[in-house]
Amino acid sequence: MSFPQVKGVTYHGPKLTPAQAVILTEPAIKFVAALHRTFNPTRLALLHARQAFQKRLDTLSSPSPLTFTFPPETAHIRNDPTWICAPPAKGLEDRRVEITGGVGERKMVVNALNCGAKTFMADFEDANSPTFANLVNGQVNLRDAVRRQIDFESGGKKYKLVENPAVLIVRPRGWHLEETRIRIDNKLLSGSIFDFALYFYHNAKYLLAHESGPYFYLPKMEHYLEARLWSDIFYFSQSYIGIPVGSIRATVLIETLPAAFMMEEILWELRVHSSGLNCGRWDYIFSFIKRRRAEGGNAILPDRKDVTMEVGFMDAYVRLLIKTCHKRKVAAMGGMSAQIPIKNDSAANELAMSKVRADKLREVRAGHDGTWIAHPLIRVIAQDVFDAHMLGPNQYHVLRNEVVVREEELLNGDVKGGRITEEGVKGNVFAALAYCAAWVTGNGCIPINGLMEDAATAEIARVQLWQWVYHGALLDTGEPVTKALVEKHIAEYIPSVLKIGGVKQYHVDIAARYLSGEVEKGERKEYPSEFLTSDLMKYLDAEFTGAKL
Repeated sequence: MSFPQVKGVTYHGPKLTPAQAVILTEPAIKFVAALHRTFNPTRLALLHARQAFQKRLDTLSSPSPLTFTFPPETAHIRNDPTWICAPPAKGLEDRRVEITGGVGERKMVVNALNCGAKTFMADFEDANSPTFANLVNGQVNLRDAVRRQIDFESGGKKYKLVENPAVLIVRPRGWHLEETRIRIDNKLLSGSIFDFALYFYHNAKYLLAHESGPYFYLPKMEHYLEARLWSDIFYFSQSYIGIPVGSIRATVLIETLPAAFMMEEILWELRVHSSGLNCGRWDYIFSFIKRRRAEGGNAILPDRKDVTMEVGFMDAYVRLLIKTCHKRKVAAMGGMSAQIPIKNDSAANELAMSKVRADKLREVRAGHDGTWIAHPLIRVIAQDVFDAHMLGPNQYHVLRNEVVVREEELLNGDVKGGRITEEGVKGNVFAALAYCAAWVTGNGCIPINGLMEDAATAEIARVQLWQWVYHGALLDTGEPVTKALVEKHIAEYIPSVLKIGGVKQYHVDIAARYLSGEVEKGERKEYPSEFLTSDLMKYLDAEFTGAKL
């Protein structure tokens, strides 16, 4: 079927299936176009402001109060104790366990909804490779799930929603990503707007009529003005389809270093629509490295396994987030444990699950109101911990008034006992190489060595390799991390990456060239790219653009 004809909208993508055509209707595309024409200039200006801020950072050899600071112009917001956010919406009162996952595969959506978690964060972003099929089929899957029409049979097995499935929370792509298959008035469309608009347009009224609502997770913001843009979009969208203000609720992932200095401001901008903040720990580590890329010293982090939630900057950010959320009466959500169940090795599996228990125990004792899991089989572990230590639906009463976090604490990258090892280099090479190769096949989330790797963890691997080469970091043996060392391990791991389902030689070639090129930038004293997902997008579009694989 063909893409609908809407004035000013052009489409360069595959022919639509009948199911996809139900999503990409003329009225829905008109709504997308209205959002684009109203808000895209602001989005582009905010992205330009990010670049300008980074240029200022790059002139510094150490953190400066002129750059990383709690904004003086919004001190009145932070100092006003009287304002609070909206009360929890229906279905979001108790969020003790949230499962996350991609949206493109129908079976995974059903399994996530049925696993017993309180909510399902349906992901169009880091756990999703944005092929047009994944994006639109994901919208089909969510529309069918909302209406309880997602039941199907495959391989002799029936997939059917349970009576009380998890509450849906949808994560659109970040502001920096674009939907490259669609142009409006000859300008690229925001991926954020595309993902949000289609889910909202098709499901908001139905959800509200069935004791739920259009709920969202908002990723990778770097400034409270970016939250204001989302707020403006929410007001516009509710008016456009005629539903009450405040019907939309959004949880913001604090997963960038600049956003950590603006938590209260972000809640303030979204207060009518806010349902809290989340510790997006892996992207936060990525942002810590990237935004401080010009610095040496404690901005250079050791092996990823040593950068735990107990290190200085991570602990400070968690404490500040919990205090901020509970001060404003919204959920302070914990982060993702990367461990997943390990088959056929009971000892290794028990070690991995013990790490999950310890992580969830740390979170609930700190005052978090819920946590994330990446695999249905971990749900019971996480829920048992929260059930034992959080007797009510949340911990808003845990105010953490004793917490005072200074700017320098959020910048403290000292990791006691942390080392840069050749095993750490190898682990980063394998994670980045394997993920990039899988991503260009259309797979946005893969298990590697007992860990679930998505775009965030692959980004840590990429920028750590770049950082170590750029700054001439030394291994614990005294040897420097070099491009030659990285490329040696790239060559070693190519046979292993070729064993990943769907990965072909040309996918590995793309990933190897890309990773080698990023490390070479370090050798040339150039800065790394902002996002691997932006860099690799052209390969997903090769069918329509003629890009060489």
